[in-house]
Amino acid sequence: MGSAQRTGRGGRVRAEVPGYLRRMVLKNPEDLLRLLVVAAIVYPALVLILRLSGKRTLSKLNAFDFVVTVALGSTLATILLSRDVSLVEGILALTLLVALQYAVALVAVRWPAAQRLLKSRPTMLLRDGRLRRDAMRRARVAESEIRQAARSSGAGDLSELAAVVLESDGSLSVIQRSKLGDGSSLDDVADDGHRDRPAPSL
Repeated sequence: MGSAQRTGRGGRVRAEVPGYLRRMVLKNPEDLLRLLVVAAIVYPALVLILRLSGKRTLSKLNAFDFVVTVALGSTLATILLSRDVSLVEGILALTLLVALQYAVALVAVRWPAAQRLLKSRPTMLLRDGRLRRDAMRRARVAESEIRQAARSSGAGDLSELAAVVLESDGSLSVIQRSKLGDGSSLDDVADDGHRDRPAPSL
């Protein structure tokens, strides 16, 4: 559809921008003022809430931490863009999310049994240069992803690695033989002890 035309003074024809295009660019000028005011208040409030709750809030050490981090961003966007959410409701929602994360982390620290319910154990995917094929299938991790993690750590030969661990947050930790030490950092890693064939070199 073409734009509407209107004849002005002197018989000149000038094009008018269709209404739907104007609404697409700026639906309501008052929304700009609201956005500026709300952002100027909510952003410092969020910074203050995070500052008071401590560094642990955004650490993403387990799946629940990741969910809270995503929820904070989603809530902030809703507060800024939705007229249906009041400023007080938005700040209360942010505070509630941070408080829930704080409470869950506190429970996990004080009661180890609760920690086992809230987060999964790290899983051994490679030990002493040998891939744990069964563990890889259960964790749905491909060998190519282990190779990528090894390259990122600066390793060129999988058979020279002491361990590759799938952490609770989904990341892969690579430990080279030269840095294994007494192996105490692997004490809480789930390992079925089964050794498949040696991992091929990169």
